[in-house]
Amino acid sequence: MAMPMELELKHVELRAGDQFKVQGRIMDEAERFQIDLGCDEDDLALHFNPRFNDDTDGTVLVCNSKIAGCWGDEKREIHNPLQRGSTFKIVLKLTGDMFEVEMPDGQEIQFPNREGLDVITYIRIKGDLKLTSFKIY
Repeated sequence: MAMPMELELKHVELRAGDQFKVQGRIMDEAERFQIDLGCDEDDLALHFNPRFNDDTDGTVLVCNSKIAGCWGDEKREIHNPLQRGSTFKIVLKLTGDMFEVEMPDGQEIQFPNREGLDVITYIRIKGDLKLTSFKIY
């Protein structure tokens, strides 16, 4: 299997009302990938983690937050429209007290901004995917 890709963006400024679009292709043998938004790798307001071979739920979407290096309670969404070997477009929106993740099939996942971050300065995309584009708008 190809090496997992990783892209880190630091010193960005995402505020309420901003959107972040990610497009790519999920590897044929993918286990998982993640999109992280926060201050740094130890303070993540949103950890969005599609998994394709989870021990508990098989194919599942996991959302979480990490504060001072400590993970919060996972939110697990059993309906995962993402598939190995397929292309995808995901739009992440920061509404202030909530993150909204728009999936390729129109499904929208909401996750609370537990840290109450006004500005996202760190973005990481990592895992078993080929990134074709990303855009902040």
